[in-house]
Amino acid sequence: MQTLVSADQIEHLKATKPVLLLFGGSKCGVCQAIKPKLERLMAQQHPEIALVYIDCVESPDICAQHGVFSLPVVHLYIEGQLCLERGRSFSLVELGVVIERIYRLWTAS
Repeated sequence: MQTLVSADQIEHLKATKPVLLLFGGSKCGVCQAIKPKLERLMAQQHPEIALVYIDCVESPDICAQHGVFSLPVVHLYIEGQLCLERGRSFSLVELGVVIERIYRLWTAS
């Protein structure tokens, strides 16, 4: 999982490949707990999707630009378009199922 702090890097990544953004905080216990689980999930199911972590304490401007005002939040971008957004409390199992469905639809077209 990459940690990015530049809005330009994030926008470039979103435009060039599928990317899953995890918005979190270093003092957010839930964020720190799901981070390794999300890494494992994506490595097993979709290693072709870039996984990026954005620390909202270090980059509050990026979080505000993405409409993130509570933590944790996950965004999935494909071809620069927001395809999935989950925030606060969500199931990682359900998240994996939805990502699989979206990705399968995208690759089939």
